Amino acid sequence: MYCLQWLLPVLLIPKPLNPALWFNHSMFMGFYLLSFLLERKPCTICALVFLAALFLICYSCWGNCFLYHCQDAALPDAAQDPSIVGT
Repeated sequence: MYCLQWLLPVLLIPKPLNPALWFNHSMFMGFYLLSFLLERKPCTICALVFLAALFLICYSCWGNCFLYHCQDAALPDAAQDPSIVGT
């Protein structure tokens, strides 16, 4: 389970509030996962645990899935706040 310590932070990194950055965020996370799987070659159990957690997060549509944005999920309240300046 040593290899899970490099995979679990991927699930904890929040999606950006700005919808324009969602594509960049998903590409970064996808490339990170691909490079991790090719370089570190995690054990089968760790990979299955991570993929199951990722599937459950994305299937439940809680809004933290980095692969896509659920159509039914509303944007966070802070995304509509004009005091937050996007770069």
